[in-house]
Amino acid sequence: MFCEELFLSDESKTIEYANFLADSLVKTALEISSALVIYLDGDLGAGKTTFVRGVLRSLGYTGSVKSPTYTLLEEYDFSGRLCIYHFDLYRFTSPQEWEEAGFDEILTPPALCFIEWAHQAKGYVNPSDLTIALSVHNNGRMCRITPESDVGKKIIALWKK
Repeated sequence: MFCEELFLSDESKTIEYANFLADSLVKTALEISSALVIYLDGDLGAGKTTFVRGVLRSLGYTGSVKSPTYTLLEEYDFSGRLCIYHFDLYRFTSPQEWEEAGFDEILTPPALCFIEWAHQAKGYVNPSDLTIALSVHNNGRMCRITPESDVGKKIIALWKK
């Protein structure tokens, strides 16, 4: 199974890399019949929200992009063309909270969903198409991307071109 791993030396490189990947993520989200789901793995401060900010900036979003640690969800609507959801499930105390919050009902296509701490809702949260794992490494970040579905494999193929 393909897995890409690279070093991102600082925040600007994380945003730059997210910018690079964004076009194929958006294109795929607009083409498939379900929401495109990306799990963001990594410790606190690993750069998960920075990655989402990079994707949003590539789409022209200039507003504030904050971590949804307390709100659980930040939603970005691009004029009905695409909705980007950024979830942070860190504060979940049980997996059922996914359903109780109504999150299972809002993920209608076309949608691109970034989910941090997805394991907190294991068994309830939508399965991942891609997992992007970020970890602190030598004053920067290591980024590892793993396809988790056929859709994820198609995205990887787009990136390889």
